[in-house]
Amino acid sequence: MTDDTARAAELLKGHRASIDRLDAILVYTLGERFKHTQAVGLLKAQHDLPPSDPAREETQIARLEDLATQADLDPEFAKKFLNFIIAEVIQHHKKHQA
Repeated sequence: MTDDTARAAELLKGHRASIDRLDAILVYTLGERFKHTQAVGLLKAQHDLPPSDPAREETQIARLEDLATQADLDPEFAKKFLNFIIAEVIQHHKKHQA
């Protein structure tokens, strides 16, 4: 193994360790987020409110797109990601309604 290859392998190892830490942060952050959305779903069910709030969803998508741009992340990807999460949350809310 050349010195250059060894340096590259060490850099790769460092990047992968960072990715692993960030993946854990994402999972725990999503877990915390879903705890709050579950509480919202229960409140909505208890007060006979609709499981979705299109105006809030639209505002949140625009907010996330702006944050994505600031973070140098593709805003379209951020929008798809939030839409996926919103769809999952709405399904949870509908379960509470039932």
